[in-house]
Amino acid sequence: MSPRESWVNTQLAHTFMRHAQPTLHAAVLVILVTVAMLYRHVDPLDLGAWAVAAGSMTLLRYAILRAYRTRLAEADGVALREFMSLHSWAWPLSAVVWGALMFVVYHRAPVEEQLLCMLMLSGIAATAVSSSPPSLRTFSAYCNGLGASVLAALVWHMDFGGGVPAAVDTGAEMAVVLVFLAVAHVTGRRMYRARHISLQLQFDRQELIKALEERKRAVADAEAVRTRFIASAAHELRRPVHALGLYADWLTLEPEFATQIARKIADSTRKIDNLFDSLFSLAGLDPASLTVHTQPVDLAALIHTVAEEHMPLAREKGLRLRTRTRAAAGRALSDPVLLARLVGSLLSNALRNTHGGGVLLAARPRRGQWRIELWDTGAGIAHERQQTFPQGIPQQGTAEGFGLELAAIYRLSQLLGHPVGMADRQGRGSVFWVELARYEAGPPGRG
Repeated sequence: MSPRESWVNTQLAHTFMRHAQPTLHAAVLVILVTVAMLYRHVDPLDLGAWAVAAGSMTLLRYAILRAYRTRLAEADGVALREFMSLHSWAWPLSAVVWGALMFVVYHRAPVEEQLLCMLMLSGIAATAVSSSPPSLRTFSAYCNGLGASVLAALVWHMDFGGGVPAAVDTGAEMAVVLVFLAVAHVTGRRMYRARHISLQLQFDRQELIKALEERKRAVADAEAVRTRFIASAAHELRRPVHALGLYADWLTLEPEFATQIARKIADSTRKIDNLFDSLFSLAGLDPASLTVHTQPVDLAALIHTVAEEHMPLAREKGLRLRTRTRAAAGRALSDPVLLARLVGSLLSNALRNTHGGGVLLAARPRRGQWRIELWDTGAGIAHERQQTFPQGIPQQGTAEGFGLELAAIYRLSQLLGHPVGMADRQGRGSVFWVELARYEAGPPGRG
């Protein structure tokens, strides 16, 4: 059952139960009036038996209504459907009991009382038509139970010794009952379908409003990300640019320190270069403009290639760059180009923020998946920075090397569908990891 149909059925059941109490109050009043009207004209035992049966069914429906209000007044879905299915027999049985009144009055009470009872039973059927039944099956069972009981009473009291006229009269009365039941069925089904369609439109309208609200939130979130992106970029660019200005002033005042200042200027320029690389990388990771080509990827070969590309930077900084992969490292499902870009960004970030020791790039099996891990001996990661990483772009400016580079890494991980995590090793550095699905080759085909 679709969510739409489930919601519609739930609303129909709630509406039926919430409007049941006035009907039950009216049933109690009708029982009392019927007994007061007929007790002088019909067999008291038969009337009493009917009154007890009708009263018992009414009390049972009161008990069902109370159970609904106690446990399920706000329930949705399976619990409510099970409750309605469990007690669905009570409504057609109640209709049979009401129709059984004709066994008591037909050809026994004065014609006026018989007519009043027929009108009363017609009103009961009309109430079933105009109410909001939880399902067409329940409505049909109620009308059929009422009609079957009335017709059975007519047949039971048919005067077979009265000849053709008596048979024609009874047949005409049965025909009227059948026509009335047919009209009730057609009218009830049309009203039910009208309510059903109305609730479907209401559901569609709510879903549309919800979709518009989600779209509005998405736009607001995108605007917030853009604002944080600009703030983070401005924060990270400010320091090396400001440092360049200081070094230029220092060089003007003390030209004899040109050699030392030149190295610092080169270092600041390199930092600015790296930041711009991160900016361009992040700007280029637009899901609308990138297509992920998922295929089996040889992790050992990918790690070796990425490590070779970053070996010059490691040597320049005097760091040891090691790799570790199992001999049968196997393959993972990913886009080889974007995965290499993701692992390369993690490795580049680790090398830039590690100033002694080394970096280890490894691939290990873990819980039925592959996990690419990158361990470094840098300064570690502050707790608040660990909290901002899953958000993609920090809420505010952070230290160099954390904001834009890791924002690009996070964006890549979202595109590829590979969870990325990090942890601090309490002053001994940090570890980043990427989780990938294993590629399991199927059995070879048979010729």
